Amino acid sequence: MWPRILERANRLALGSILLLALSAPYAMAASSSTPPRPPTDVPDLLDLNTATADQLRTLPGIGEAYSDKIIKGRPYERKDELVLKNILPQATYDKIKSRVVARQR
Repeated sequence: MWPRILERANRLALGSILLLALSAPYAMAASSSTPPRPPTDVPDLLDLNTATADQLRTLPGIGEAYSDKIIKGRPYERKDELVLKNILPQATYDKIKSRVVARQR
C-alpha cells in the first residue's frame, strides 16, 4: 500500500513542478510586456517659495493672513518649516502638506 501511495505522490509532485515550470515564463512575459502607466490623478504641487498670495489661498485652511505669513517667511528649504517657524499650526499644515513643495533654486 505505501509504495503505491508514494508512487502517486511522486507523480503529483512531478506534475506540479512541470506545470509551474511551464506557466512561469508566461506569467513573467505578461507582467513585463506592459509598461507601468503614470498616475493621472496626481495634482500639481504648489511651490511655497514662488506661489502668489492668490495661489496660496486656494489651499484648504489658508486665508489672507496665512498666505501673507507664508510669503514673509520665505525662502523655505523644506515644507515642514511652516510649522517649525510657527507660520502655520500643525493642523493647518496637515491639510496642505500633500499639496505643497519647497523647491530650491
